[in-house]
Amino acid sequence: MNPQLTELLKQMLETELGGVNVYETALGCVVNDDLEKEWKGYLKQTKRHVEILQTLFKMLGVPDQDTDGRKVIRHIGKSLVAAMAMAKGAGKPEAAELVACECVIFAETKDHMNWELLSKYAQSASGKEAKALKEACEEVEDEEDEHIYHSKGWCRELWIASLGLQAVLPPPEEQKDVKTAIGAARAEKSREEML
Repeated sequence: MNPQLTELLKQMLETELGGVNVYETALGCVVNDDLEKEWKGYLKQTKRHVEILQTLFKMLGVPDQDTDGRKVIRHIGKSLVAAMAMAKGAGKPEAAELVACECVIFAETKDHMNWELLSKYAQSASGKEAKALKEACEEVEDEEDEHIYHSKGWCRELWIASLGLQAVLPPPEEQKDVKTAIGAARAEKSREEML
């Protein structure tokens, strides 16, 4: 097996494990009821993504071991959790919610890229490896797209509201259920019409 693929898979598992912690912590910071519902759904999906990767490890014979890259990913995840705890400890709930939104975006950016990379690799793979990778990607990719694009919309609109401007909540990305970069751009552009 390609050693860099093995590294990617190990980093992906660590990213998803960290994502579970990020969402659990973010839920302790959330103020908006709609966002709380959204994050509860993402937490459930992220736990499922951990299971999918663990199954993939078994199918492909990838050992669940630490690597230098995986240690870095773990450190970043713990740092995001610590940032949210710091913000919550400051006693300003809306500010802590914004920090949580930003931390979710940081985590989901790496997560989204991981699945895009795995999908690209799967296209050139063959046999059992290709089948396993493609099936995993097909199950997860739309959810990852939703996580990143909807989270960016939530963060933008909550920031806009914090600035004393009129926000669109839930954000257009959520209302239009976007799952592509083009869809997210169109949704953001349509926000003025939704005010």
